[in-house]
Amino acid sequence: MVNCYGLVTVKNKPVPLKSIAVEVSVQGHVATVSSTLQYENQEENPLEAIFVFPLPGEAAVCRFRTKIGQTEVVAEVQEKQKAREQYDDLLSSGQQAFLLEESDESPDVFKLSVGSLPPGEKASVSLDYVTELAVQADDGLRLCLPAVLNPRYQPQDSGSGGSALVSSVPTGSVPYSLSLSARVSSLHPICRVESNCPLDPLNYLNTEKTQATVSLAAGHQFDRDVELLLYYQDTHQPTAIVEAAQASAKPGSLMGDPVVMLSLYPEFPNDVMSSMTSLGEFLFVVDRSGSMSCPMHNGSVAQDRIGSARDTLLLLLKSLPMGCYFNIIGFGSRYESFFPKSVEYSQKTMDEALQKVKAMRADLGGTEILQPLKHIYSQPCLPDQPRQLFLFTDGEVGNTKEVLGLVKANAGSHRCFSFGIGEGASSALISGVAKQGGGHSQFITGQDRMQPKVMQSLRFALQPAVVNISVKWNVPKGVSVTSLSPPIRVLFQGQRALLYAQLTGKSSGDTEGSVTVKYSLAEQPVENQLSFSLKPAEDTGLTVHRLGARTLIRSLEMEERQGGGKKKGVQEKVVELSVQSGVSSVFTAFIAVHKVDGEAVQGPMLRRQVPTPSVKQRRRCKEMILYCQRSGQQTLRFDTLNSIREVVDLDCPATASNPVKDPLLQLISLQKASGSWVLEAALAEVLGKTEEEVAKPKPAPVDQEVWATVLALVWLYGFKMEAQEEWQFLAMKAVSWIQAQKAASVSECVQAGNILLGCQVQKDTLGL
Repeated sequence: MVNCYGLVTVKNKPVPLKSIAVEVSVQGHVATVSSTLQYENQEENPLEAIFVFPLPGEAAVCRFRTKIGQTEVVAEVQEKQKAREQYDDLLSSGQQAFLLEESDESPDVFKLSVGSLPPGEKASVSLDYVTELAVQADDGLRLCLPAVLNPRYQPQDSGSGGSALVSSVPTGSVPYSLSLSARVSSLHPICRVESNCPLDPLNYLNTEKTQATVSLAAGHQFDRDVELLLYYQDTHQPTAIVEAAQASAKPGSLMGDPVVMLSLYPEFPNDVMSSMTSLGEFLFVVDRSGSMSCPMHNGSVAQDRIGSARDTLLLLLKSLPMGCYFNIIGFGSRYESFFPKSVEYSQKTMDEALQKVKAMRADLGGTEILQPLKHIYSQPCLPDQPRQLFLFTDGEVGNTKEVLGLVKANAGSHRCFSFGIGEGASSALISGVAKQGGGHSQFITGQDRMQPKVMQSLRFALQPAVVNISVKWNVPKGVSVTSLSPPIRVLFQGQRALLYAQLTGKSSGDTEGSVTVKYSLAEQPVENQLSFSLKPAEDTGLTVHRLGARTLIRSLEMEERQGGGKKKGVQEKVVELSVQSGVSSVFTAFIAVHKVDGEAVQGPMLRRQVPTPSVKQRRRCKEMILYCQRSGQQTLRFDTLNSIREVVDLDCPATASNPVKDPLLQLISLQKASGSWVLEAALAEVLGKTEEEVAKPKPAPVDQEVWATVLALVWLYGFKMEAQEEWQFLAMKAVSWIQAQKAASVSECVQAGNILLGCQVQKDTLGL
């Protein structure tokens, strides 16, 4: 069924939410985020305000409190059904209550209910969460504060009990404001902070530059997710933080013992990393739902998402190694494969795939990813060809937890790399698929180019596989270690692995511990070790404990879901851990009760949906209507369909109808599967020359194809070094092809190419 919850806004009614203020405290690789929402009832009757909003999928909500007048109430964590029943009972009796709960289907969507707010009353609602910061390709640490919540497509047979109502409006049109300030602390100097939104200048608080503050510039438009990128010196230095136990908690419990968080950056031997595998079965799974026709960003002219996906597939198909296998699967409400089964990579199969890529459109309806994944997992893997999935989607999936369970169940034979395209992509889905599938996730937002991020993941996919990973803790006598993290199943060069563990007992004297990570890489044993002090760090609050609890809770929730809810005691254990740590879970909710003095709130209570910004509302409406009309599907109620029609006449941001041809993509499109280029007019055009001008300076004994390939390499190194991440595999294939020809006068070719193109590229630079 197509859920159009987010497509209808309440008209001519005051919105009770007036502002959101966010304070962020970053400590190294983790952050604590505190959001304060100011409500005011400007109507004549008491209100129940419902706000459905996104949070990072990795976040652990750990505190919820309300303030009415001078009275502040801190919420408590209860079993979810019990909390819901108490909330309903309180509202029925005219009492004021506040309920915060996580979606049953996706851990990155929360519902906040503000009940029985009297006429003229103001209320302040605050929620805190902790989250890890993801490491980016350029070593920046990414903190995303989701503002945009797009409608999620719920398959008809998903068995969902129904999602919370989402009310949304176009980005930039929300009737409440957003402000944000951040304080950053690090063991290493802070180099810079960047954002997709305008920032005030970075303000250093000490001479060592290890502490700083930064804020969103005044006048921020509520039209996008807020992304902060933090850059430290020596980001790759392994670190360890031991956090003291909660004083009021019972020793031996999670909160009553110290917890350690380790940030590990395994360093692989250079001789092993220099060799890339040519084996593998690469499956590119591409979202072709209607929302993929929306623009990549909100600028005046932007390429649509399916167009960017087409360009990225071109680059991927050109970069694959000879000898591998591949296929491309497009999905929406149904799915289509380019080939009945994966085919060997050759000039013929590459050309056939590229022709089909050119014809790809966002024309397959809603976003149903479960069925194509089930189809892929049902196909037998090829011997000695490790299967690797590359998933491209804007993340409008409603049954996230069901998808993640399927990915985890098949992680032993399928590695997954995921890419979230555009604002509002579900972080729970994108990050979760990569985490459960042993791969790496990337988010493409704003004016980001998809290609460099995808190529980083391809580089990971071509690395030799890390196997036989083991973790050994070495602690003093009298101290025992209980791991809170699931076993490490995947390691990549330069990528961080976070480990949490509970430390029980006391050492009689020694205050040092260590952890040793062992694994095999290309049949070579490798060992990395990190020593750490058992002395608790200062001023960490309970951030590490809560992140450790969140990690364990998520593992138990997945275990319970895969057991079909029948595994005895798992749900009870999650509830117990959630209540003890104060960290949200799918089985619990936060509830706060404001005791009203005197008489209860009188009068009929009205319900108001607080709108959330949505970037693809209008175009998605059009696609839904067209899809339902073409397929004859009758799943949209008449009143819902009419409500959709009310907004379809509004314009989406413009997409580039006639985008300027990118010379780099033109050059890439001309390369052969083997890695060579042909001397032709199209190549001359990219080089800015005529065909005659290109052919004339060719050294006499050199084959035309070798000359063309050298020219292409000289042009890449001479004019496109800033995009080297995108074309490095193409260049490697070209160099290997030239070397296989055993061509004479290659040095003369490079020299002649420099003169022709006006470059100064050395032969050694090309790797020849």
